Amino acid sequence: MLESGQQAPSFELPNHAGETISLGDFEGRVVVYFYPRADTPGCTTEACDFRDSWDEFTARGVPVLGISDDSVSDLASFREKHDLPFELLSDESGEVASAYDSYGEKKMFGRTFDGVFRNTFVVAPDGTVERVFENVSPDGHAAEILSALE
Repeated sequence: MLESGQQAPSFELPNHAGETISLGDFEGRVVVYFYPRADTPGCTTEACDFRDSWDEFTARGVPVLGISDDSVSDLASFREKHDLPFELLSDESGEVASAYDSYGEKKMFGRTFDGVFRNTFVVAPDGTVERVFENVSPDGHAAEILSALE
């Protein structure tokens, strides 16, 4: 797992609108959160929690980037359906999630498959990892991040 003080892996990924977004596009702190699947119960809870706290993130000048291995079209539908104000990025290959130690083998309902782990990283203005939240609970996670930003 990446640790505080390590350089955050840079990336360029398509967002929900198909536009290329990179970590370097942002100044200051950035919240990068990885989630397993758009429009599933836990991921919807987590995304809506960030949405409902969006004014507080904006007031702090901290953008939120949600990354999953969903397609751009799935992200567009998810974002529109739940009125999400932040960037959703498509990492279909899992390459970026892997660089953040947030992708690998999972087991569910007797199946084994590769997928995204629910981890969050606060990236500091100098591009290093400031905070790591591993295997987070979706409910109340935005408040946890806001508290850590103080």
